[in-house]
Amino acid sequence: MIYMTDYRARFDAEVTFTNGGSMTVSGFLIDVPSATTTSDEIGRRFVESLGLLMTGEVRVSAVEIVREPHRGTRAERSEASAPDDPFEIVDLNHVITAGMTTYPGLPAPTITPHLTREQSRSIYAPGTEFAMDVITLIGNTGTYLDSPFHRYAGQPDLADLRLAGLVRLPAVVVRIAGSATRGVDDLILSAIGDVAGHAVLIHSGDSERFGTPAYAEDAAYLSRSGAEWLVARGAALVGIDSVNIDAVPDTTRPAHSVLLDAGIPIVEHMTGLDRLPIRGARFSAVPPRVRDFGTFPVRAFAEVPHI
Repeated sequence: MIYMTDYRARFDAEVTFTNGGSMTVSGFLIDVPSATTTSDEIGRRFVESLGLLMTGEVRVSAVEIVREPHRGTRAERSEASAPDDPFEIVDLNHVITAGMTTYPGLPAPTITPHLTREQSRSIYAPGTEFAMDVITLIGNTGTYLDSPFHRYAGQPDLADLRLAGLVRLPAVVVRIAGSATRGVDDLILSAIGDVAGHAVLIHSGDSERFGTPAYAEDAAYLSRSGAEWLVARGAALVGIDSVNIDAVPDTTRPAHSVLLDAGIPIVEHMTGLDRLPIRGARFSAVPPRVRDFGTFPVRAFAEVPHI
């Protein structure tokens, strides 16, 4: 369920950055929680909604707050929760359906009944029925996790992965959506700060094209220098919302090779990363424990503190 907010703020803003430069906006609209939301709070929400790194100062002016029910931004609650729950849960998964395309050329999943509800009625007591189904899929389906075994024989497989390295990891989002950037390298990553023990999630916006031929075209990726930068700084997990963490034409797969050799799991084909703050969320993605298997779909999600 999407949290419905009743207010929007229209305002002008001037932003200066600590590494030089500035930007101005006029008549910008953003969701706010109440008619008395302060200019400071509006400025903070503005920076968070655009994912502006290295912001020095935000000056907000010409504020007008109007009552207008609508869908919330990433700063709003995306899923219903108890009033005293300090977190919202943000789903970061594509839904798996029969016949779907994840990566061009890989087989689509099939879902067939083993026992239909109608058939089960002859087995169970009157009024009791079940459905039991069989799904056949390649591990690289939907939103999935790569273990080191995916790339290297003898390295940890899905059954060997530690839960501590997959659950409630502090997350940092690298936001390149809306820019011309396709390759995330060490220079881009140098602006995000500490990543030790973090899930580093690359938000490219490519997930909007998931399931279409365009998804594989001009896709975002992590470069070798970017992967080496993350390994050197102790990242715990790396995720991306594109067709591959590597540039598809590069069959040496440098990002896979560097990250998995260092024991860093990879989560590919994510979605919903626009709903996460740059920092502050906790990320989880857990596959089943399958021996001698390298890749499997996960339910990836983030816990985001309520504002």
